Amino acid sequence: MTEPFSPLEQVAIIGGGSAGWMTAAALADTLGPRCKITLIESEAIGTVGVGEATIPPIRSFNNRLGIDEATFVKETAGSYKLGIEFVDWARLGHSYFHPFGQFGAEFDKVPFYHFWMRESLAGRIDEPIDEFSMCWAMAKAGKFSHPMQDRRRIQSTFDYAYHFDATLYAAFLRRFAEQRGVERIEGRVVEANLRSHDGFIESVTLENGEKIEAEFFIDCSGFRGLLIEDALETGYENWQHWLPCDRAVAVPCAKGDAIAPFTRSTAKSAGWQWRIPLQHRTGNGYVHCSEFIGEADATEELMHSLEGEAMADPRVLRFVTGRRRKFWHKNCVAIGLSAGFMEPLESTSLHLIQYGILRLLALFPDREMSPLLAQEYNNQTIAEYERIRDFLILHYKATTRDDAELWRYCSAMEIPDSLQYKIDHFRSYGLLVSDERELFNNPSWIAVYLGQGIVPQRAPAIANLRDSVPVSDRLAAIRSAMQEAVAEMPEHAEFIARHCPSPHA
Repeated sequence: MTEPFSPLEQVAIIGGGSAGWMTAAALADTLGPRCKITLIESEAIGTVGVGEATIPPIRSFNNRLGIDEATFVKETAGSYKLGIEFVDWARLGHSYFHPFGQFGAEFDKVPFYHFWMRESLAGRIDEPIDEFSMCWAMAKAGKFSHPMQDRRRIQSTFDYAYHFDATLYAAFLRRFAEQRGVERIEGRVVEANLRSHDGFIESVTLENGEKIEAEFFIDCSGFRGLLIEDALETGYENWQHWLPCDRAVAVPCAKGDAIAPFTRSTAKSAGWQWRIPLQHRTGNGYVHCSEFIGEADATEELMHSLEGEAMADPRVLRFVTGRRRKFWHKNCVAIGLSAGFMEPLESTSLHLIQYGILRLLALFPDREMSPLLAQEYNNQTIAEYERIRDFLILHYKATTRDDAELWRYCSAMEIPDSLQYKIDHFRSYGLLVSDERELFNNPSWIAVYLGQGIVPQRAPAIANLRDSVPVSDRLAAIRSAMQEAVAEMPEHAEFIARHCPSPHA
């Protein structure tokens, strides 16, 4: 006999910011008016608001909500992002580019990078693989245009994401969500009230004494984890021994004349510095390890490296990289910083929010609140965090720098077996082994392996069996096509001025 369906009628989101309002917007858009959605936030608490660089899946989130791209970029003072330039990571004076798109263009049964690797190891070409990336060709020229759909064109081989002001994005989504019936309550939650018979959350109490009841709660309260940790005590998996940075100093500065279409990450003595160009300012931050540098020194180093005049006082953020042992427990799901923290090295913070929301919608409960749903949500989310964790660790582990204590520690540290297995395959045979659910696909791993100095001992065997393919001619043709395509593209700032200038700029 089929069990009767008993839908949820009340959902409460605790906390605003990007996590809260992304959740509210997606739930309101999907669940419709039958489910009342309440979001509780306090303007006095504020938000972290440094998640200003994204990766391409954010476009699918906005598309799902029917958000027009030009309107979104205008409202968030955004710019376009083709990838990340890593400076001084493998060694001082060296840089490489992690592109959003493939390398080269396929011209044979064997993947492009196999041929590039064969020719490079044989000494027949000396160009780094970056030079066969459309993203890098566009980025270093300061150009931008949308990709073409015609797979025969070199302009179809790249992807893109955005830089934007996270505070403006939250405000944009708040308007979107409230237009679809989400109720916002101003107030600070001081207590979660649990049911005595099963430990589920039945309500939260605000500072003014008001109680807000719901059947299901979403914790977007930030690092503290007001519900998932303070109330439900799910525990935390600490990954600081692999990702040792535990502080960030952040400050905006005046933007320069050009708006670069990429993020820059520059390795420093005790961490790394981000530069994120927006229409109205440039975001800057120094992610560092407090064991190797004090907050005052880190702040001074950041302030001296700004490309323009500081527009606010620097803010210090303290964190522990890792994840909750349970993301969904009883009738509560943690999304955003309350779920865990992966330092922003590869711009995954908003992605983890996005996929936490989409996973919740796919497994959305009814009043039965089946523990099977929570178990599957937790299994999937743990696996995703661990895959991203390994990709981040690769940046720290694969370095030849020995000029500072942090880098000596990282190059010598033991790493997860799952990452070591991948490195061993690439170093031995130039092969990429990955889970099909990887967020970062083959070009991303290739970029970081090679950029960080992990060079294969030999090219994949199959490439050496294709000696009749005119590889040198194909490589030259690809480089020529890229140069011609980039020459025809508008400057990044010109593209923005034409299609999506922001009133905040």
